[in-house]
Amino acid sequence: MGNQMQKSVSDTGDRLQTSYTFEIDNFSDKKASIVSPKFLSGGCEWYIEVLPKEKDCDDHLRLYLFVHNPQSLRKGWKRKANLRFSLLNQSGKVLYSGTERSSLLFCAQFSSWGHKTLPLSKLKEEGFLENNKLIIQVEVKVVEIVHQAEVTGKEMLYINGFNVLYTQVHSVSCIFKKHPDFALDFKPKDKGVKTAYMSLLLSLIETLRKAPRNFSHAELKNAEREFKELTEAGFKLDWLKKKLEDLSLKMKNVTEDFSRVEKLEERIMFMEKNLSDLKAELESENAKSAAATKVLSFYDFL
Repeated sequence: MGNQMQKSVSDTGDRLQTSYTFEIDNFSDKKASIVSPKFLSGGCEWYIEVLPKEKDCDDHLRLYLFVHNPQSLRKGWKRKANLRFSLLNQSGKVLYSGTERSSLLFCAQFSSWGHKTLPLSKLKEEGFLENNKLIIQVEVKVVEIVHQAEVTGKEMLYINGFNVLYTQVHSVSCIFKKHPDFALDFKPKDKGVKTAYMSLLLSLIETLRKAPRNFSHAELKNAEREFKELTEAGFKLDWLKKKLEDLSLKMKNVTEDFSRVEKLEERIMFMEKNLSDLKAELESENAKSAAATKVLSFYDFL
């Protein structure tokens, strides 16, 4: 796996911006994730994870920055950092530079941030893999470090332009990791309004997790109304729309299944009543037959 180079450049204040380069030999032969050695930036240890191919990433190269060994850090730790990934050729020229992402929150609930870069086919076609070597550069500037804090769950933390509750950090971070562009066209600018819309989105996702048979038609209508409100505000929720459509279809099937079950239960009750009546009639006939075939004793005639 190639060489790793690291250099730090002084920045304003007491933080450092680190530029770390990670070289991967024989990249085209790699199938599993590739992890860099750890490096230091802003008093924190980090490492890069490279995913040559991931199931749901549209055949793009994905790069992740991780906090090293987060389990060893104190309860309530936080890191905020600015992050940019670039791809270089062997002479150090930048061939691709991703958008700088500012004030990304790293914490116990979410110790990594990822970035989707270029299609793998483009890497091969446009000279990114000289001698089958991929060179990745990450620029990290740590802007805030909290070693320990009392966690109440009511703290508001900043995630990609949204202030969210500490208890919501993991869920919101997962959404941004899976759908990094879903809030690019979000219209409201007021912080409180943005927080309210994000909470509404989390609430809708939680609602849609219910089993279809436990979902009422009123709840479905409310979910559809909330979905419309969220998309009109600018959220791109195609991934959630399919879940909503699937739920509607499953509810229809559940209703039809329930109707068939009711009819079957009615038939069973009818048949059980008929069977009960037949058993009573049989007992009566058996009693008559027994009386007709009974042999009378001598005393019955006295």
